Amino acid sequence: MASTPDEITISYSEGGQELVKELDKQVLTKGAWTTIIFRYQDWNNAKQEYGPDKFTIRRYQKRNGEYMAKSKFNISSKDQARKIIDALNNWIDD
Repeated sequence: MASTPDEITISYSEGGQELVKELDKQVLTKGAWTTIIFRYQDWNNAKQEYGPDKFTIRRYQKRNGEYMAKSKFNISSKDQARKIIDALNNWIDD
């Protein structure tokens, strides 16, 4: 487990193959509760290649010096990400 937000990752390997490849992350909040947005790709075993970019927002709680995952929201496509951005921009601009 991670003891700082910078150590948190969603990269995941199994049998020598990286199944979840973390491309980037932005720490949105730090503290006892930390929120991070990740950009990642999943390995498509049938095609033997990584799929399209995906995004996930995850919340972690620090307990006993270690961050534990508590909740997540997956954004499954660039189109869905753009719709979320548009909605937030409309609300923020009002």
